[in-house]
Amino acid sequence: MPMISPKLPKYAACLSALLLAVSTTACAGPKPATEKSAGNAKARKASVKQDDAGEFTNFSQWKNVSDFIDQMVARHDFNRAELEAVFQKTRYVETAIQLMKPAPPGKPKNWRAYHARFVEPVRINAGIAFWSTYTDALARAEEQYGVPAEIIVGIIGVETVYGRNTGNFRVLDAITTLAFDYPNTPTRQARMNYFRGELENTLLFARESGIAPFLLYGSYAGAIGWPQFMPGSIRKFAVDFDGDGKIDLRNSPVDAIGSVAHFLVEHGWQRGEPMVFPATIAESEGNRGWDMFIGQGLEAKFTLDELKAAGVTPGVEPPAGMKFGLVDLQNGQEPTEYWLGAANFFAITQYNRSFFYAMSVIELGKAVRTARSR
Repeated sequence: MPMISPKLPKYAACLSALLLAVSTTACAGPKPATEKSAGNAKARKASVKQDDAGEFTNFSQWKNVSDFIDQMVARHDFNRAELEAVFQKTRYVETAIQLMKPAPPGKPKNWRAYHARFVEPVRINAGIAFWSTYTDALARAEEQYGVPAEIIVGIIGVETVYGRNTGNFRVLDAITTLAFDYPNTPTRQARMNYFRGELENTLLFARESGIAPFLLYGSYAGAIGWPQFMPGSIRKFAVDFDGDGKIDLRNSPVDAIGSVAHFLVEHGWQRGEPMVFPATIAESEGNRGWDMFIGQGLEAKFTLDELKAAGVTPGVEPPAGMKFGLVDLQNGQEPTEYWLGAANFFAITQYNRSFFYAMSVIELGKAVRTARSR
């Protein structure tokens, strides 16, 4: 559903009705055609029962939800009775729980297989059409923010196939479920805290935008629109790039283009700098000094001299003064692929904390650019 309110005369009555727990069906908007899936969840999706609508549970009777309502009343001056009515109508989404569970252990990561899912003819052809349609907006974003058009194209293509797969889940249902009943993993409490923050942002965004919260649709994790921004990211980083006075990441690809570029700049994107360089490592029994650079976080913090001294050799000599992280793209039983990731590579990982994701964005954008030039 839209990131911003539809025309208020049509939906203003729905907002009041929903907050007072009148039946949501009278105000329900159309759902997007398909649901977003990515990463580990995509590989497991076929085995999960698809129940985007969720099931009834009276969240307002859960103690942690009641405490959350107290906080929203105290911090943001929400009306307690109205919030209780909302949570009485919020559904429990078992599908979101199942898709958030970690992948089964034992299966090795495979960069080539991941790459093949995202850099493929459907996305490339859709990317050509998207770039052709929004050439001016992409050029303006590149000029204003310094983010190349192909990276914006790559992100939107990986996220939603250019608006085709924006999600069937009611955002409030999915985020509430994950905020209060996240799967039992070692990071469970931290993840519930994160989703409670996103639940807070969902309600604030809905109020600020004048849209009934149940009219927001997105992924099983609560991400919304063409670029799949979480509600907190919408409030912090989304921009009105089409100049119509509102931010609408669901219906405005131009707003999505500007918002993606703005997000990357706010997360460290450096205008004009390269992203990655191919690398090889001196791998032998007595020389694994490079191993200390594996798993060192999502940050470019090592000098080229440090990496070279440990046995890492760039395939192309980078510009002087840049810093890097060592990117290892595991290929199952085949040899691992190594790259030097610069600051702009790691800016992309702030969108999705995955080396595979960032490289897929780069590769898809490059493939679309190449195909357009033929």
